[in-house]
Amino acid sequence: MEEDDERLRPLVFLMTYMLLKRRRDLNNTDVQRRNEIQRRLRQRQYFFQRQRRMMMMMMAGSIRSNAHIRTRPWTTVPSTDWWERVVMTEFQPSDWLDKFRMSRETFFYLCEKLRSRLTRQDTSFRLALPVEKRVAVALWRLASNVEYRTISALFGVGKSTVCKCVRDMCHSIVALLRPDYLRTPAEPELEESARLFLSQWGFPHCVAAVATLHTAIITPSNNASDYINPAGWLSVLSQVTVNGRGQIWDMCACFPGGIEPAEILQKSLLWTTATEGGLSPVPPSFFMGRQLGYVLLGEPCYPLQSWLLKAYPEKRGSRANPAMPSERQNLFNRRLRRARRVAQEALLRLKARWQCLSKRNDCGLDVVPTMIRACCILHNVCESHGDSFNGEWLAEVAEAESPQPAYADADTEQSWGEEVRELFCDYFQQND
Repeated sequence: MEEDDERLRPLVFLMTYMLLKRRRDLNNTDVQRRNEIQRRLRQRQYFFQRQRRMMMMMMAGSIRSNAHIRTRPWTTVPSTDWWERVVMTEFQPSDWLDKFRMSRETFFYLCEKLRSRLTRQDTSFRLALPVEKRVAVALWRLASNVEYRTISALFGVGKSTVCKCVRDMCHSIVALLRPDYLRTPAEPELEESARLFLSQWGFPHCVAAVATLHTAIITPSNNASDYINPAGWLSVLSQVTVNGRGQIWDMCACFPGGIEPAEILQKSLLWTTATEGGLSPVPPSFFMGRQLGYVLLGEPCYPLQSWLLKAYPEKRGSRANPAMPSERQNLFNRRLRRARRVAQEALLRLKARWQCLSKRNDCGLDVVPTMIRACCILHNVCESHGDSFNGEWLAEVAEAESPQPAYADADTEQSWGEEVRELFCDYFQQND
Protein backbone atom coordinates (compact mmCIF):
# COMPACT_ATOMS: atom_id res chain seq x y z
CA MET A 1 0.00 0.00 0.00
CA GLU A 2 2.76 2.40 0.88
CA GLU A 3 4.46 1.57 -2.36
CA ASP A 4 1.31 2.57 -4.30
CA ASP A 5 1.19 5.92 -2.42
CA GLU A 6 4.79 6.62 -3.31
CA ARG A 7 4.06 6.00 -6.96
CA LEU A 8 1.01 8.28 -6.97
CA ARG A 9 2.63 11.21 -5.11
CA PRO A 10 4.56 12.66 -8.15
CA LEU A 11 1.38 12.42 -10.16
CA VAL A 12 -0.55 14.37 -7.52
CA PHE A 13 2.13 17.08 -7.42
CA LEU A 14 2.07 17.37 -11.20
CA MET A 15 -1.71 17.69 -11.29
CA THR A 16 -1.63 20.30 -8.55
CA TYR A 17 0.99 22.36 -10.42
CA MET A 18 -0.99 22.23 -13.65
CA LEU A 19 -4.17 23.33 -11.88
CA LEU A 20 -2.37 26.29 -10.25
CA LYS A 21 -0.77 27.31 -13.56
CA ARG A 22 -4.12 27.14 -15.30
CA ARG A 23 -5.67 29.33 -12.62
CA ARG A 24 -2.83 31.89 -12.92
CA ASP A 25 -3.20 32.03 -16.70
CA LEU A 26 -6.94 32.62 -16.36
CA ASN A 27 -6.32 35.45 -13.89
CA ASN A 28 -3.77 37.10 -16.21
CA THR A 29 -6.18 36.85 -19.11
CA ASP A 30 -8.91 38.54 -17.04
CA VAL A 31 -6.52 41.36 -16.07
CA GLN A 32 -5.49 41.95 -19.67
CA ARG A 33 -9.13 41.94 -20.79
CA ARG A 34 -10.06 44.50 -18.13
CA ASN A 35 -7.08 46.73 -19.05
CA GLU A 36 -8.02 46.59 -22.72
CA ILE A 37 -11.62 47.52 -21.93
CA GLN A 38 -10.47 50.49 -19.80
CA ARG A 39 -8.09 51.64 -22.53
CA ARG A 40 -10.84 51.57 -25.11
CA LEU A 41 -13.17 53.44 -22.76
CA ARG A 42 -10.57 56.18 -22.18
CA GLN A 43 -9.89 56.45 -25.90
CA ARG A 44 -13.60 56.76 -26.68
CA GLN A 45 -14.06 59.31 -23.90
CA TYR A 46 -11.15 61.41 -25.25
CA PHE A 47 -12.61 61.20 -28.76
CA PHE A 48 -16.05 62.38 -27.58
CA GLN A 49 -14.52 65.23 -25.53
CA ARG A 50 -12.45 66.36 -28.51
CA GLN A 51 -15.47 66.20 -30.77
CA ARG A 52 -17.47 68.20 -28.23
CA ARG A 53 -14.77 70.89 -28.01
CA MET A 54 -14.58 71.19 -31.78
CA MET A 55 -18.35 71.50 -31.98
CA MET A 56 -18.36 74.23 -29.31
CA MET A 57 -15.64 76.17 -31.15
CA MET A 58 -17.54 75.93 -34.41
CA MET A 59 -20.70 77.14 -32.71
CA ALA A 60 -18.86 80.01 -30.99
CA GLY A 61 -17.26 81.03 -34.28
CA SER A 62 -20.57 81.03 -36.14
CA ILE A 63 -22.54 83.03 -33.55
CA ARG A 64 -22.27 86.82 -33.84
CA SER A 65 -24.53 88.29 -31.19
CA ASN A 66 -25.03 91.99 -30.56
CA ALA A 67 -23.66 91.53 -27.06
CA HIS A 68 -20.30 90.25 -28.40
CA ILE A 69 -20.21 87.38 -25.91
CA ARG A 70 -16.84 85.58 -25.80
CA THR A 71 -15.47 82.88 -23.53
CA ARG A 72 -12.32 83.62 -21.52
CA PRO A 73 -11.96 80.61 -19.20
CA TRP A 74 -8.37 81.39 -18.19
CA THR A 75 -8.75 84.91 -16.86
CA THR A 76 -11.16 87.42 -15.43
CA VAL A 77 -12.48 90.21 -17.65
CA PRO A 78 -11.02 93.60 -16.56
CA SER A 79 -13.11 96.73 -16.57
CA THR A 80 -12.82 99.07 -19.56
CA ASP A 81 -15.34 101.59 -18.27
CA TRP A 82 -12.72 104.35 -17.89
CA TRP A 83 -11.69 104.21 -21.54
CA GLU A 84 -15.13 103.69 -23.07
CA ARG A 85 -17.11 106.10 -20.91
CA VAL A 86 -14.69 108.70 -19.55
CA VAL A 87 -12.09 109.14 -22.30
CA MET A 88 -14.24 108.64 -25.38
CA THR A 89 -17.24 110.62 -24.13
CA GLU A 90 -16.20 113.00 -21.35
CA PHE A 91 -12.63 114.11 -22.10
CA GLN A 92 -12.30 117.82 -22.76
CA PRO A 93 -9.67 119.33 -25.15
CA SER A 94 -7.40 120.10 -22.20
CA ASP A 95 -7.65 116.48 -21.04
CA TRP A 96 -6.57 115.14 -24.44
CA LEU A 97 -3.64 117.52 -24.48
CA ASP A 98 -2.57 116.72 -20.92
CA LYS A 99 -2.89 112.94 -21.07
CA PHE A 100 -1.99 112.17 -24.68
CA ARG A 101 0.13 115.28 -25.44
CA MET A 102 -1.91 116.05 -28.55
CA SER A 103 -5.32 117.31 -29.53
CA ARG A 104 -8.26 115.00 -30.14
CA GLU A 105 -8.09 115.78 -33.86
CA THR A 106 -4.41 114.87 -34.06
CA PHE A 107 -5.07 111.69 -32.07
CA PHE A 108 -7.65 110.41 -34.54
CA TYR A 109 -5.50 111.54 -37.47
CA LEU A 110 -2.71 109.37 -36.03
CA CYS A 111 -5.09 106.44 -35.59
CA GLU A 112 -6.15 106.60 -39.23
CA LYS A 113 -2.54 106.74 -40.40
CA LEU A 114 -1.63 103.66 -38.37
CA ARG A 115 -4.84 101.68 -38.83
CA SER A 116 -3.50 99.46 -41.61
CA ARG A 117 -0.76 98.05 -39.36
CA LEU A 118 -2.46 98.12 -35.95
CA THR A 119 -5.81 96.51 -36.80
CA ARG A 120 -6.20 93.04 -35.26
CA GLN A 121 -8.89 90.39 -35.88
CA ASP A 122 -11.36 89.16 -33.25
CA THR A 123 -11.02 85.55 -32.12
CA SER A 124 -13.49 83.09 -30.65
CA PHE A 125 -12.20 83.77 -27.15
CA ARG A 126 -11.66 87.52 -27.10
CA LEU A 127 -12.32 90.76 -28.92
CA ALA A 128 -9.35 92.56 -30.43
CA LEU A 129 -8.50 95.96 -28.98
CA PRO A 130 -9.68 98.83 -31.19
CA VAL A 131 -6.94 100.80 -32.91
CA GLU A 132 -7.86 103.91 -30.92
CA LYS A 133 -7.35 102.11 -27.63
CA ARG A 134 -4.04 100.58 -28.74
CA VAL A 135 -2.76 104.03 -29.75
CA ALA A 136 -3.98 105.56 -26.47
CA VAL A 137 -2.21 102.90 -24.39
CA ALA A 138 1.07 103.49 -26.22
CA LEU A 139 0.81 107.30 -26.08
CA TRP A 140 0.13 107.16 -22.35
CA ARG A 141 3.34 105.18 -21.89
CA LEU A 142 5.42 107.52 -24.07
CA ALA A 143 4.00 110.65 -22.44
CA SER A 144 4.27 109.59 -18.80
CA ASN A 145 6.84 106.75 -18.69
CA VAL A 146 4.79 105.12 -15.92
CA GLU A 147 4.98 101.39 -15.24
CA TYR A 148 3.13 98.92 -17.43
CA ARG A 149 1.04 97.65 -14.50
CA THR A 150 -0.31 101.16 -13.87
CA ILE A 151 -1.41 101.53 -17.50
CA SER A 152 -2.75 97.96 -17.39
CA ALA A 153 -5.07 98.76 -14.48
CA LEU A 154 -6.12 102.08 -16.03
CA PHE A 155 -7.11 100.73 -19.44
CA GLY A 156 -8.30 97.30 -18.30
CA VAL A 157 -5.78 95.30 -20.33
CA GLY A 158 -2.93 92.95 -19.44
CA LYS A 159 0.63 94.14 -18.84
CA SER A 160 1.85 92.09 -21.79
CA THR A 161 -0.78 93.83 -23.94
CA VAL A 162 0.54 97.24 -22.88
CA CYS A 163 4.07 96.22 -23.84
CA LYS A 164 2.89 94.91 -27.22
CA CYS A 165 0.89 98.07 -27.90
CA VAL A 166 3.96 100.23 -27.29
CA ARG A 167 6.18 98.10 -29.51
CA ASP A 168 3.65 97.81 -32.32
CA MET A 169 2.80 101.51 -32.39
CA CYS A 170 6.44 102.67 -32.33
CA HIS A 171 7.35 100.35 -35.19
CA SER A 172 4.23 101.41 -37.13
CA ILE A 173 5.01 105.11 -36.69
CA VAL A 174 8.56 104.66 -37.97
CA ALA A 175 7.41 102.51 -40.91
CA LEU A 176 4.42 104.62 -42.02
CA LEU A 177 5.13 108.21 -40.95
CA ARG A 178 8.90 108.54 -41.26
CA PRO A 179 8.82 109.23 -45.03
CA ASP A 180 6.55 112.24 -44.40
CA TYR A 181 7.79 113.58 -41.07
CA LEU A 182 11.45 112.62 -40.71
CA ARG A 183 13.35 113.13 -43.98
CA THR A 184 15.90 115.31 -45.71
CA PRO A 185 14.10 118.50 -46.81
CA ALA A 186 13.69 119.47 -50.42
CA GLU A 187 15.16 122.72 -51.80
CA PRO A 188 12.04 124.87 -51.12
CA GLU A 189 12.01 123.65 -47.53
CA LEU A 190 15.70 124.50 -47.13
CA GLU A 191 15.05 128.02 -48.43
CA GLU A 192 12.15 128.44 -46.00
CA SER A 193 14.28 127.25 -43.08
CA ALA A 194 17.04 129.70 -44.08
CA ARG A 195 14.51 132.56 -44.05
CA LEU A 196 13.30 131.52 -40.60
CA PHE A 197 16.83 131.39 -39.17
CA LEU A 198 17.46 134.89 -40.48
CA SER A 199 14.14 136.43 -39.42
CA GLN A 200 13.72 134.73 -36.04
CA TRP A 201 17.27 134.08 -34.90
CA GLY A 202 19.33 136.62 -36.86
CA PHE A 203 21.62 134.04 -38.45
CA PRO A 204 21.80 134.12 -42.26
CA HIS A 205 22.37 131.32 -44.76
CA CYS A 206 21.66 128.65 -42.13
CA VAL A 207 19.10 125.84 -42.42
CA ALA A 208 19.46 123.73 -39.26
CA ALA A 209 21.19 123.15 -35.93
CA VAL A 210 22.67 119.83 -34.83
CA ALA A 211 22.45 118.74 -31.18
CA THR A 212 22.94 115.66 -29.00
CA LEU A 213 20.28 113.89 -26.94
CA HIS A 214 21.09 111.51 -24.07
CA THR A 215 18.34 109.14 -22.90
CA ALA A 216 18.78 107.40 -19.56
CA ILE A 217 18.44 103.60 -19.63
CA ILE A 218 18.59 100.66 -17.24
CA THR A 219 21.82 98.67 -17.01
CA PRO A 220 22.19 96.65 -20.24
CA SER A 221 23.09 92.99 -20.08
CA ASN A 222 26.19 93.39 -22.28
CA ASN A 223 28.95 96.03 -22.49
CA ALA A 224 27.41 98.19 -19.78
CA SER A 225 30.59 100.27 -19.45
CA ASP A 226 30.18 101.52 -23.04
CA TYR A 227 26.94 103.26 -22.07
CA ILE A 228 28.41 105.40 -19.28
CA ASN A 229 28.44 108.98 -20.57
CA PRO A 230 30.80 111.78 -19.43
CA ALA A 231 28.26 112.79 -16.74
CA GLY A 232 28.59 109.33 -15.17
CA TRP A 233 25.17 107.79 -15.89
CA LEU A 234 24.00 105.14 -18.35
CA SER A 235 22.47 106.45 -21.55
CA VAL A 236 22.05 106.06 -25.27
CA LEU A 237 23.16 108.96 -27.45
CA SER A 238 21.20 110.33 -30.40
CA GLN A 239 22.10 113.00 -32.94
CA VAL A 240 19.23 115.35 -33.78
CA THR A 241 19.02 117.97 -36.55
CA VAL A 242 16.42 120.74 -36.09
CA ASN A 243 15.18 123.18 -38.74
CA GLY A 244 14.08 126.79 -38.32
CA ARG A 245 10.57 125.78 -37.27
CA GLY A 246 11.82 123.68 -34.39
CA GLN A 247 10.98 120.44 -36.20
CA ILE A 248 13.36 117.48 -36.48
CA TRP A 249 14.29 116.45 -40.00
CA ASP A 250 17.19 114.11 -39.30
CA MET A 251 18.22 111.94 -36.37
CA CYS A 252 20.59 109.07 -35.63
CA ALA A 253 19.65 106.76 -32.74
CA CYS A 254 20.88 105.20 -30.60
CA PHE A 255 24.56 104.83 -29.77
CA PRO A 256 26.18 103.96 -26.44
CA GLY A 257 26.45 107.06 -24.28
CA GLY A 258 30.24 106.76 -24.07
CA ILE A 259 30.79 107.40 -27.80
CA GLU A 260 32.00 110.84 -28.90
CA PRO A 261 29.33 112.86 -30.79
CA ALA A 262 31.85 113.70 -33.53
CA GLU A 263 32.24 110.00 -34.27
CA ILE A 264 28.49 109.61 -34.67
CA LEU A 265 28.32 112.64 -36.97
CA GLN A 266 31.06 111.36 -39.28
CA LYS A 267 29.28 108.00 -39.63
CA SER A 268 25.84 109.49 -40.24
CA LEU A 269 23.92 110.06 -43.45
CA LEU A 270 23.88 113.77 -42.60
CA TRP A 271 27.68 113.93 -42.95
CA THR A 272 27.59 112.18 -46.32
CA THR A 273 24.73 114.32 -47.63
CA ALA A 274 26.27 117.61 -46.49
CA THR A 275 29.79 116.92 -47.72
CA GLU A 276 28.38 116.02 -51.13
CA GLY A 277 26.45 119.29 -51.31
CA GLY A 278 23.04 117.76 -50.79
CA LEU A 279 21.89 120.51 -48.41
CA SER A 280 22.34 123.40 -50.81
CA PRO A 281 20.63 124.58 -53.99
CA VAL A 282 22.28 124.00 -57.33
CA PRO A 283 24.07 126.24 -58.05
CA PRO A 284 24.76 127.51 -54.48
CA SER A 285 23.37 130.90 -53.61
CA PHE A 286 25.59 133.90 -52.85
CA PHE A 287 26.65 135.04 -49.39
CA MET A 288 28.94 138.02 -48.80
CA GLY A 289 29.73 138.12 -52.52
CA ARG A 290 30.72 134.43 -52.76
CA GLN A 291 28.87 131.31 -53.77
CA LEU A 292 28.33 129.34 -50.59
CA GLY A 293 26.18 126.38 -49.67
CA TYR A 294 23.88 126.51 -46.69
CA VAL A 295 25.45 125.89 -43.28
CA LEU A 296 24.40 124.05 -40.15
CA LEU A 297 25.21 125.04 -36.56
CA GLY A 298 26.84 122.52 -34.26
CA GLU A 299 28.00 122.05 -30.69
CA PRO A 300 31.66 122.66 -29.72
CA CYS A 301 32.34 118.91 -29.74
CA TYR A 302 31.77 118.74 -33.51
CA PRO A 303 34.55 119.35 -36.05
CA LEU A 304 34.45 122.66 -37.91
CA GLN A 305 33.51 122.20 -41.58
CA SER A 306 32.59 124.46 -44.47
CA TRP A 307 28.95 123.41 -43.93
CA LEU A 308 29.06 123.01 -40.12
CA LEU A 309 29.90 126.03 -37.98
CA LYS A 310 30.60 126.12 -34.27
CA ALA A 311 31.67 128.77 -31.77
CA TYR A 312 35.26 129.95 -31.36
CA PRO A 313 36.92 128.38 -28.30
CA GLU A 314 36.67 130.81 -25.42
CA LYS A 315 39.59 129.45 -23.41
CA ARG A 316 43.13 130.61 -23.98
CA GLY A 317 45.71 128.07 -25.01
CA SER A 318 43.62 125.63 -27.05
CA ARG A 319 45.14 124.22 -30.18
CA ALA A 320 42.34 125.61 -32.35
CA ASN A 321 42.62 129.10 -30.87
CA PRO A 322 45.81 129.76 -28.88
CA ALA A 323 44.70 133.30 -28.02
CA MET A 324 41.56 134.68 -26.46
CA PRO A 325 38.77 135.29 -29.03
CA SER A 326 38.59 138.79 -30.47
CA GLU A 327 35.56 141.05 -30.21
CA ARG A 328 34.33 140.06 -33.68
CA GLN A 329 34.72 136.40 -32.75
CA ASN A 330 32.79 136.96 -29.53
CA LEU A 331 30.05 138.61 -31.56
CA PHE A 332 29.93 135.56 -33.81
CA ASN A 333 29.74 133.28 -30.76
CA ARG A 334 26.82 135.24 -29.33
CA ARG A 335 24.87 135.08 -32.59
CA LEU A 336 25.59 131.38 -33.00
CA ARG A 337 24.52 130.55 -29.45
CA ARG A 338 21.34 132.51 -29.97
CA ALA A 339 20.53 130.67 -33.19
CA ARG A 340 21.33 127.29 -31.64
CA ARG A 341 18.54 127.87 -29.15
CA VAL A 342 16.13 126.57 -31.76
CA ALA A 343 17.60 123.08 -31.29
CA GLN A 344 17.79 123.38 -27.51
CA GLU A 345 14.17 124.50 -27.26
CA ALA A 346 13.03 121.78 -29.66
CA LEU A 347 14.71 119.09 -27.55
CA LEU A 348 13.14 120.52 -24.41
CA ARG A 349 9.71 120.38 -26.03
CA LEU A 350 10.42 116.87 -27.29
CA LYS A 351 11.38 115.58 -23.83
CA ALA A 352 8.57 117.49 -22.14
CA ARG A 353 5.94 115.98 -24.44
CA TRP A 354 7.34 112.46 -24.32
CA GLN A 355 8.77 111.91 -20.87
CA CYS A 356 10.07 108.45 -21.71
CA LEU A 357 13.03 110.47 -23.08
CA SER A 358 13.57 112.58 -19.96
CA LYS A 359 13.12 109.89 -17.30
CA ARG A 360 15.02 106.63 -17.12
CA ASN A 361 13.63 104.34 -19.79
CA ASP A 362 13.25 100.77 -18.51
CA CYS A 363 12.60 99.22 -21.94
CA GLY A 364 15.17 96.94 -23.55
CA LEU A 365 17.81 98.25 -25.93
CA ASP A 366 15.98 96.50 -28.76
CA VAL A 367 13.04 98.88 -28.25
CA VAL A 368 14.63 102.17 -27.16
CA PRO A 369 15.98 103.26 -30.61
CA THR A 370 12.60 102.76 -32.26
CA MET A 371 10.87 104.52 -29.36
CA ILE A 372 13.15 107.58 -29.70
CA ARG A 373 12.54 107.76 -33.47
CA ALA A 374 8.79 107.43 -32.90
CA CYS A 375 8.86 110.27 -30.35
CA CYS A 376 10.73 112.52 -32.80
CA ILE A 377 8.13 111.78 -35.47
CA LEU A 378 5.29 112.42 -33.02
CA HIS A 379 6.95 115.72 -32.08
CA ASN A 380 6.87 116.76 -35.74
CA VAL A 381 3.24 115.61 -36.10
CA CYS A 382 2.15 117.73 -33.12
CA GLU A 383 4.19 120.74 -34.25
CA SER A 384 2.94 120.59 -37.84
CA HIS A 385 -0.69 120.29 -36.65
CA GLY A 386 -0.29 123.29 -34.36
CA ASP A 387 -1.09 121.43 -31.13
CA SER A 388 -0.68 123.54 -28.00
CA PHE A 389 2.29 123.08 -25.70
CA ASN A 390 1.83 123.28 -21.94
CA GLY A 391 4.69 125.17 -20.29
CA GLU A 392 4.14 123.21 -17.07
CA TRP A 393 5.56 120.13 -18.79
CA LEU A 394 8.98 121.82 -18.85
CA ALA A 395 9.00 121.94 -15.04
CA GLU A 396 8.34 118.19 -14.94
CA VAL A 397 11.32 117.61 -17.23
CA ALA A 398 13.58 119.78 -15.08
CA GLU A 399 12.69 117.73 -12.00
CA ALA A 400 13.07 114.30 -13.63
CA GLU A 401 15.99 114.76 -16.00
CA SER A 402 19.59 113.90 -15.25
CA PRO A 403 22.11 116.64 -16.13
CA GLN A 404 23.16 116.39 -19.76
CA PRO A 405 26.88 115.63 -20.29
CA ALA A 406 29.29 118.38 -21.33
CA TYR A 407 31.90 117.78 -24.02
CA ALA A 408 35.24 119.44 -24.70
CA ASP A 409 35.94 121.41 -27.87
CA ALA A 410 36.99 119.31 -30.84
CA ASP A 411 40.39 120.34 -32.19
CA THR A 412 39.79 118.95 -35.68
CA GLU A 413 39.33 122.02 -37.85
CA GLN A 414 39.03 122.48 -41.61
CA SER A 415 40.83 125.40 -43.27
CA TRP A 416 37.90 126.05 -45.61
CA GLY A 417 35.66 125.94 -42.54
CA GLU A 418 37.77 128.67 -40.93
CA GLU A 419 37.33 130.84 -44.02
CA VAL A 420 33.56 130.35 -43.97
CA ARG A 421 33.42 131.22 -40.29
CA GLU A 422 35.39 134.39 -40.96
CA LEU A 423 32.84 135.36 -43.63
CA PHE A 424 30.11 135.19 -41.02
CA CYS A 425 32.23 137.23 -38.61
CA ASP A 426 32.47 139.90 -41.29
CA TYR A 427 28.70 139.76 -41.84
CA PHE A 428 27.85 140.21 -38.19
CA GLN A 429 30.41 143.00 -37.78
CA GLN A 430 28.88 144.87 -40.73
CA ASN A 431 25.30 144.36 -39.52
CA ASP A 432 25.82 144.84 -35.80
